[in-house]
Amino acid sequence: MLHLDKMLAILGRNEVEFIIIGGVAATLHGSSRLTGDLDIAYHREPENIRRLVEALKPYHPYPRGAPPGLPFRWSEPSVLHGVNFPLTTDLGPLDLCGEIPGGRTYEELLPDTLVITVFGTDCRCLTLERLIQVKRAAGRPRDYEVIAELELIREKRRET
Repeated sequence: MLHLDKMLAILGRNEVEFIIIGGVAATLHGSSRLTGDLDIAYHREPENIRRLVEALKPYHPYPRGAPPGLPFRWSEPSVLHGVNFPLTTDLGPLDLCGEIPGGRTYEELLPDTLVITVFGTDCRCLTLERLIQVKRAAGRPRDYEVIAELELIREKRRET
């Protein structure tokens, strides 16, 4: 179960630079679809990785779907040498994305964000337009389903 309030508060308190990019972003824009994980694009500069590792360490990050006992160590070198990490944590599933489909990174996505307060924490979230583009680039069936809803939300906003 995802404890979104606690996850965002921890990332915010630790000054982790991230952008909400997945199903939670869609929900923040008005989607009725529920998601069970938090997808974020994170800034891959070393100081941010240090803050990210320290913030999550108490919550036992582990590769989602990996067998128990895998010699995985949640550390700065691990994150520096990897890019994307689908994780399980004590606070729920978390997908850390250093790069998303289309070769997009935190730095490339940053201009297309807005700051939203979620459970008392200020967070960067992709704009509706950019979220639609990102979902289209991912090209998964579930993304196409939410794209239709997000496009309808966009049209309703244009009408008002």
